Amino acid sequence: MSKKHPIISVTGSSGAGTSTVKSTFDQIFRREGISAVSIEGDAFHRYDRAAMKTELEKRKAAGDETFSHFSYDANELGELERVFRDYGETGKGRTRHYVHDDMEAERYGVAPGLFTDWSEFEEGSDLLFYEGLHGAVVNDDVNLAKFADLKIGVVPVINLEWIQKIHRDKAQRGYTTEAVTDTILRRMHAYVHCICPQFIETDVNFQRVPVVDTSNPFCARWIPTADESIVVIRFKNPRGIDFPYLTSMIEGSWMSRANSIVIPGGKMDLAMQLIFTPMVHRLVSESKRA
Repeated sequence: MSKKHPIISVTGSSGAGTSTVKSTFDQIFRREGISAVSIEGDAFHRYDRAAMKTELEKRKAAGDETFSHFSYDANELGELERVFRDYGETGKGRTRHYVHDDMEAERYGVAPGLFTDWSEFEEGSDLLFYEGLHGAVVNDDVNLAKFADLKIGVVPVINLEWIQKIHRDKAQRGYTTEAVTDTILRRMHAYVHCICPQFIETDVNFQRVPVVDTSNPFCARWIPTADESIVVIRFKNPRGIDFPYLTSMIEGSWMSRANSIVIPGGKMDLAMQLIFTPMVHRLVSESKRA
């Protein structure tokens, strides 16, 4: 953690909805006049698309059916830790972009499935914002959690997470349901051992729970809407959280435990605004005093 150069880390698996949380933070930064450097977890994958396909075939031939982008060794976590550490110490660092599709290829001038070159952060930022798969990893090799000042987990119940991933990958990336299902199955081992443990490190978790039938996510025709969901918000340390204020401001909310509040799904953006705006202000104010 760094008082002078704070870091916010949003962690969740593919299809969890971390990009929605990033949009809310972008609104907060814009409204409050905060200069944030944003980095993406995909930038720290170890392999480009072709190299990942080759590595998958190699692992499968060796009997490893569990290797995926969720796996620690499929990512440059040491490099990500170095970026977190360097930013916390100096306010400087570097990142790159993984180009997913033709639209991004036109923007970055790099073919889909490849990385852009590494580039240095713009100087003078107020904080670093990470969004991706591994923002709170603690294992024998790295400890990313200790460098982040505010860690947020985005964890829909798993059937909903799968529905969101299936619909996204089919609509945006042209995959079949069968192909996405194969990916989900291959990732399960790393989901349990690499993704889930991060959520005991996060300061705040958001878990969206549908209130409609999602018993078979592989044939669901629609993603449950926000109004067909509730969101459970869990605070690792509830000290200083004004729960009476939150429940009074968010209609239909209630406390389910001493450290948890339940809200209507359509109020998630409002809840994040209410919870994180003062937290971001505190981080930036403390950094300027430091």
